[in-house]
Amino acid sequence: MGTNSLKLRITVLPFFRARLTSFGRAIAISLSCLMVAACAANDGSVSSDAIYDPQEASNRKVHEFNRKVDKIVFRPVSNGYGTVVHEDARLLVSNFSDHLSLPADIVNNLLQGDLKGAGANSFRLVFNTVFGLGGIGDPATAVHVPRRETDFGETFHVWGMKEGAYVELPLLGPSTERDTIGTILDFTLDPVSVILPRPEKYIGTVANVADRMGQRYELRGTIDSVLYESADSYAQARILYLQNRRFELGGSSEATYLDPYDDPYAE
Repeated sequence: MGTNSLKLRITVLPFFRARLTSFGRAIAISLSCLMVAACAANDGSVSSDAIYDPQEASNRKVHEFNRKVDKIVFRPVSNGYGTVVHEDARLLVSNFSDHLSLPADIVNNLLQGDLKGAGANSFRLVFNTVFGLGGIGDPATAVHVPRRETDFGETFHVWGMKEGAYVELPLLGPSTERDTIGTILDFTLDPVSVILPRPEKYIGTVANVADRMGQRYELRGTIDSVLYESADSYAQARILYLQNRRFELGGSSEATYLDPYDDPYAE
C-alpha cells in the first residue's frame, strides 16, 4: 500500500484516537474476537466488484452526521491549518507521524509473513531516527527505501478473512467489517502507545491529528467534491472507498475498480 495512495475515508480526522488502559485494551481485543467470529459466521462474501451494504439505512445516518462534523469542524480547521502552516512544515509533521507508525507497520509486516517489508520498515525506523532527526526528516526515501505501509485490516485480508459488509464509522468514515476490527486493533495495540509512558505516548496522537488535518487540506478539492457536490455523497464515498481499498489489497484493476460515475445500485 503506497503512502500517497488516495484513502478516501471521507471525514477521516480521528481527533479521538483513544489511548486505552490495559483493561480497555483487553475489552477492545475481546470485542474484536467476537466481531471476527461474527464475520466468520456471516462473512459477507461478494464478488470483487460488488457492494454488500445490508445496513445502508443506518450507515446513511452516520454519513450525514460525518458530513455535518466535517462541515462545522474538520473542513474549517484543516483549511486554517493548511493556510497558516507552511507546506514544508506540514511535510515534517507528516514525516514524523509516518515515522511513529512504523513500529505498528513492522508488527503487521511480520504477522503477514512479509519479511522484506518488515526489514525495509525496520531500516527506515533506525535510519530516519538517526539521520532524520528523530523522524521529522525522511532520508530513507532518498536512499530508495520507501515505507511499506500496512495495518491490521490488511493482516486479516492476508489471513483469508472476507471484507464483510460495508460500514460507515462515526468520525472515521468509510470502512468494512474487516477493516473496522483492524482499526480497533490498530488503535489499541499501537506499540508506541503501549510502550511509551505518559505524556510521551500522546505525541503520536497529536502528530496523527495534525497530519490528518494536512491531508484533509491537500485533498480538499476531491473531498469537498464528493461530500458536497455529488448527487449522492454516500454512494460516491462508498464506491470510491471500496474501489481504492480493494486495489490496495492486491486486486486486479479489471476486477476491483468501480466506476464512480456508474449507477451504484445497478446489478
